[in-house]
Amino acid sequence: MTKPLASDVAMVLAAGLGKRMRPLTASRPKPLVRVAGRPLIDHALDKLAEAGVARAVVNVHYLADQMRAHLSHRSAPAITISDETDQLLETGGGTVKALDLIGADTFFSLNSDNIWLDGPRNVFAALSDAWDETKMDALLLVVSHAQAFNYDGVGDFHLGPLGEVTRRKPGRVAPYIFAGIQLLSTRLLRDAPAGPFSFNLLWNRAIEEGRLFALPHTGLWYEVGAPAMIAPTEAALTGG
Repeated sequence: MTKPLASDVAMVLAAGLGKRMRPLTASRPKPLVRVAGRPLIDHALDKLAEAGVARAVVNVHYLADQMRAHLSHRSAPAITISDETDQLLETGGGTVKALDLIGADTFFSLNSDNIWLDGPRNVFAALSDAWDETKMDALLLVVSHAQAFNYDGVGDFHLGPLGEVTRRKPGRVAPYIFAGIQLLSTRLLRDAPAGPFSFNLLWNRAIEEGRLFALPHTGLWYEVGAPAMIAPTEAALTGG
């Protein structure tokens, strides 16, 4: 039996500097770079709206006024801004700062530059179906190398038979890549440090405690980390 969504709110991480996308990001934030006719962040927000996620908290830092102006025109999901203009807090620190705005014990988190094609089910429903509150602090969406386009890295994680996560060892290749989407419990963020820090810090603790799991994506995923990655992604999405 299909479960309802595990949460109706998402944290959308959109505060980075987008250095790898220069010169496109010299005058605009990376989430507003257009791919296949849409700003990157709208690809992500559209997917949230289609899945039935009602609210999104979006953090902003670089060229924040442009982000505010763009997001003010959206009605779904309902947008709340988490302001990081004083200090860029990275993925973990930015999420901790936004917790009061998120206002939920369980929530989705996604990078604003994600572009993906769903498999038989949308990723938020799939993560919700696989979520086990009793044993998980985080459930990551991961993708195999065969389903990751424009990606030339060595992977991030290995998965056990029940989806439990272990890290890639130095100098080795791992079969799964983090797709930038996850379902989180606020337990993951307990005792978090003040100031900027990455999710990696908390993931490492969750791995040690046996509470970090991952779900393989059944669709396709596109990395858009540099200007040269835009054209092949557009061709794949539009059939050009």
